[in-house]
Amino acid sequence: MTNPRYCPYFHHTIELLGRRWTGVILRVLAAEPARFGDIKGHIPGLSDRLLTSRLCELEAEGLVKRCQQDGTNHYGLTAKGFELKPAIEAVEQVAVSFARREEPADRPGRIRSA
Repeated sequence: MTNPRYCPYFHHTIELLGRRWTGVILRVLAAEPARFGDIKGHIPGLSDRLLTSRLCELEAEGLVKRCQQDGTNHYGLTAKGFELKPAIEAVEQVAVSFARREEPADRPGRIRSA
């Protein structure tokens, strides 16, 4: 580890993964390669425009690859993208643990009054 207080590589990676919908998109692709419509179908509320934007960002980072198969685009993780799979699985385990301990009103997606 370089500096425990600040590492530009960690900062870049956590900012990338923290962008809206990026983690969920990577989670879908970690399970299996998918077509654009299939990715969108797994993520309610995700717009075509935002999915396109995130896939382009992830391709530019070398995490996702696009390939033509049977005349349609399929997206899958690259070897670099698969390096994130243990982190995605760890976050999933923490999410399940948190969900078990929360009251229904505290669950994500619920509007909390001040």
